[in-house]
Parts: sequence; C-alpha cells; structure tokens
Amino acid sequence: MSADPTGVRHRLSSSNGSAEITEVGASLRALRIDGVDLVPHYADTAPTPAASGVVLVPWPNRVRDGRWSQHGTDYQLALTEPKLGNASHGLLRFTPYRVVGSEADAVTLEADVFPQTGYPFHLATRVTYALTDDGLDVLHQITNVGQDAAPVALGTHPYLCISDVPTAELRLEVDATTWFRLDERNLPIAEEPVDAAHDLRAPRRVGDLTLDTAYSTLRRGADGRVRGMLHAPDGRRLELWAGVGFEYLQVFTTDRYPGQEVAVAIEPMTAPADALNSGRDLRWLEPGETWELEWGISLTHS
Repeated sequence: MSADPTGVRHRLSSSNGSAEITEVGASLRALRIDGVDLVPHYADTAPTPAASGVVLVPWPNRVRDGRWSQHGTDYQLALTEPKLGNASHGLLRFTPYRVVGSEADAVTLEADVFPQTGYPFHLATRVTYALTDDGLDVLHQITNVGQDAAPVALGTHPYLCISDVPTAELRLEVDATTWFRLDERNLPIAEEPVDAAHDLRAPRRVGDLTLDTAYSTLRRGADGRVRGMLHAPDGRRLELWAGVGFEYLQVFTTDRYPGQEVAVAIEPMTAPADALNSGRDLRWLEPGETWELEWGISLTHS
C-alpha cells in the first residue's frame, strides 16, 4: 500500500460538519458543512496540488530571484519556482507538522522554521483549526525563538467551492479598491485602482474571470475583518474572513486543479509578494515576541 503523500490526515467532526487537515504543510484538505463541501477534493494518491490549503510562512507568494536585502545584509533563498526564477510560498510548504493538541472538532499543529540558507532566523509556528456551527476558524501563532529580530509575513492558500453548484456559476466578491499589476514573472510592478477587468466590488461570475491578482485597500468591517465571498444562485454565501493583520487577499482562478473544470482560491496574506525586498507590511518579530492572526470560512443561507 502506498503512503499518503500529504502525510497523516487529522479528521475533525462536529454535529454539522467535518474537516481534514494534513500533516504536510498543515493544509486544509477538506471542509464539509451541512452536507456541502466547501473545499474541492483531490485524489487520495496525489500530493497537495497548487499549494491547496497550505500555510505560507515566513512569506506568502514570491521573492524575486530568491534574493532579498534588509538592514544592509544580502540573502539568497532556494529557487522553489524555477520556471519563473522565484522563491515561492515560504519554507514550510512541504514540512510535516506535529500534533500538540487534539479534540474531536479541533486540532493544533506545530512546526519550526529553522535557521537556513537565505533565512537565518528561528521561528516556532503553531496553527489551530476548529470547526464552528457554520464553518471553520483558524488561529496562527508565530514566535521568534531566535536571538535576532526576524522578518515575517504569513499567508494561507485555501481553494473554495460550494460543491452542489459548479464553481464557474458562483459569483465572486472582494471589496477592494486597488490591485497589484504583475510582470511576466508574477511579481508586482505597480499598485493601481481596480479596473474593469479586476473590479470585484460587485459580485461577478467566476467562469468569466481569469485572475492571479492580489487585492489591497480592502474594506474592513466593524468586526475588524476583511472578506472575500462566493455567492450561489440560491442565495447561499461562502465567506472567507480574515482578521487584523491580514491586509491583502490574493484571488487565483485556474483550470488546472485536478478534477475541477475551474477552481478558485481566496488567499489571505499579511504582506504582498516580494515583501522581503519591499518591506511593505513585513512584520519584524523581536526575540520572544509572538504574533497571532485569525481567519476562517463560513457558509450562510439566504
């Protein structure tokens, strides 16, 4: 029998929902609420496709040429996106996480970012997934356990669906007024007001969109959260929310997700691509300091 390429699956259950979290990358592999899948399935024999559901730390998205410089020191990361010559999606994407707490409806996983080539800092990271009445809440904790201040950004990469509706027929909404124009290597070159091709302030049909776009200047609700939403024709709404610290939502549509004609990811990020170079919204954690961040998914009915 072949081993699961995503490692041990941690299965959560509650009266109206279930979820699966993988050992590798602490990824959200499955989420089902009220009999409806909110995360698209992929084959049991397949590794996690297209960073599906993984935790992205100590940076989300890309670092140009894997090179970055801060405070007068130059660093070189491994090029994990060799086709475009970038370092992509942090250092824990393929790392096995260990369980440090488990209940029927919740699990807490830990993994360290150890000092290494291109990132000589030591972080202890922890993520808790907990089912709720209408979805899932996720809590991240990052602690600098090294001796020097460490630059940190965090993202996550959930693909979303409402399984009894073709994803192409869902309508996507993100209340953002600016977006990042990219070069041919998918790296930002300008932040601009949303144009006709990228404006999601009014819901738009997913099947009509081609996006790999980071949105900024997000409207934050009275509860301190930003939101990306998928609307079903019958009035149901899938909501991805992200709390204080998440300043960006990346939206990615693709026809290359296995088993799906079209798939969409809404990715909360604390910093944009190449933040290790730009410094934009990069968090410098002092030794012993812990940073907490929360996001989640909910399904509401009309």
